[in-house]
Amino acid sequence: MTVKVIIERTVAPENQDKLQALLKQLRMLAVNQSGYETGETLYSVDNPGTHIVISTWHSLPEWQAWKNNPERKKILNEIDRLLVIPAKESTYIEPWASLPSGI
Repeated sequence: MTVKVIIERTVAPENQDKLQALLKQLRMLAVNQSGYETGETLYSVDNPGTHIVISTWHSLPEWQAWKNNPERKKILNEIDRLLVIPAKESTYIEPWASLPSGI
């Protein structure tokens, strides 16, 4: 099962560089995590200050382990202080046949 995680964050213009630096720190840590496959960060042309991070994980448990990683949470606390609205996070899995029971 492949897992895609999409996180949208919006910051004020003066915090763009700070956010980018923190997102790079997260990526450097994530690449060493079990199950991490790829990631990309996109900047919105239509909504300045809005960034989307898309990461791909081998499995839901591996994503959840990274999601709960104390090092990740520490950086997320710094990121959260920069946001003008709370981050939006969505998790998707493929293929459909591999949905965990209860979803």
